[in-house]
Formats: sequence, C-alpha cells, structure tokens
Amino acid sequence: MKTGLNLYSLRHQVDTEEKLLQTVHALREMGYSSLQFSGDKHGPDTIRRTISETGLPVVLTHVPMDRIINDTDALMEEHASFGCYNIGLGGMDPRITADRDRCYSTLEQLERAGERMAEKGFSFFYHHHHFEFLKHDGETVFDYIIRTAPHINFTLDTYWLQYGGVDVCQTIERLRGRIRCVHLKDYRIEAKWDEKGNVKLEPVFAPIGDGTMDFAAILPKAREAGAEHFLVEQDNASDMEDPLAQVERSIRYLNTHF
Repeated sequence: MKTGLNLYSLRHQVDTEEKLLQTVHALREMGYSSLQFSGDKHGPDTIRRTISETGLPVVLTHVPMDRIINDTDALMEEHASFGCYNIGLGGMDPRITADRDRCYSTLEQLERAGERMAEKGFSFFYHHHHFEFLKHDGETVFDYIIRTAPHINFTLDTYWLQYGGVDVCQTIERLRGRIRCVHLKDYRIEAKWDEKGNVKLEPVFAPIGDGTMDFAAILPKAREAGAEHFLVEQDNASDMEDPLAQVERSIRYLNTHF
C-alpha cells in the first residue's frame, strides 16, 4: 500500500528548508511515498526543490482560504509548477461554520472556486472536522456541502468522522467519487489524571494501529469509493518527545497489515 504523510504532523520539524529536507529524506527511508504540504509556509520553489531532492511527490496541499477564493488562478499556476493538481482547504473557521449565513455564503464562494479549478484540470478538496456535523435548519453542514456543492470534494478524515458521531464506512459510501484524498488518523481513548486524583477519559490522536479505528474495514471501502491518496496525519506528533517515531509507527503498521 502506498502511503503519504501530511507534513502538518511534523510541522515543527519542517519549519526551515534544511529541516524539511532532512525530515522528508527520513520519511522516505521509513517507507512513505508521497507528501502533503499544509499551511502555505513553504513556497513553490522550496516545494519543487524538496520533490527534486527526495523523489517524493506532493499529492495534496492545504492553503489559505483567501487564496482559494480570491487568487484561484495564481494558486493553480503555482501548484502546476510542482505537479500537484489537488488543492485543499484545511477547513473553515468554526466561527464561520457556526454562523448559518456566513457558512452558506462561504461555501458558495468555495464552490465557485472549485468549479473554476475543475475547468482547468484541478480538484478542490475540503478537509472536514467534527464541527461540520453541526446542523442549520435541520441539516448538517456536511450534508449541505454534499447536496449543494458538487465541485467541493472531501479530504475524508477517519478520526473526525468517528469524533463527529457518524458511521465511517457508511459515510465513505455516501462520498463515493468525491474522496480521492483520505487522511488516516487513529482514535484512542486516554486516561488523563490531575494532581487531585481526578481522571478524564478522552479521545486523542494516535499512530495508526494504536487506537480503535477499524482500518481493515475502512481501507477497502475507501478504495472502492475512489480513494487514491492515503495520507497519515497525527496532529499531535510534532509536539511529542520523538515525533519521527510517532509517524514511523503508522507507516510500519500500514505496510505490515495492508
């Protein structure tokens, strides 16, 4: 199974070009085969050099929403320069999502940008979280996107579907043809104790295989639904004692079992 990594997982380890190259070389040695750039920190020149020096293609990005809506053509030109035709948004600000009118207006603008991208051979991907399962007028924002915005594809995120309380495999089936990019993220319940001896049992991000997600069912279902790019994402890995070890656990598990 070919698997990439969203570099957001190692954002502190790729915050300079030198560190970026060192980290991506290490990822290739682990067995990762592609990358996602998130946040627009590194420009097209740096991304091209990274691809050239490491051999790992960039298959998806997350870029600022303002550029997607207001600078669409230049954004496509930049992506074409490093061979990536999937342009992504990391999500709307929750304050927009929670405001019905702002939410719908923003989604209309994103749909128009997605349509413009499709005309030029690009695809637009929206990375959802759990808060898109908020309802306006009796319908979740997630369902509203499905129903009204055909040019908004989804970067499906396994953890956030679970956290949002929906059936992961059923949702994958509903998004058939619109989820070429998938974030693989495990979901683990962890006990957190305070100094008074009180405990909270809460979900946390985890390396693939360390949590409760049923990837043996999820991965075949996603492939059947048209998924092509599987990207590990562990939001908290960058802040851990050994971030590279965290993402290595994921790729080792996936290469062993799939």
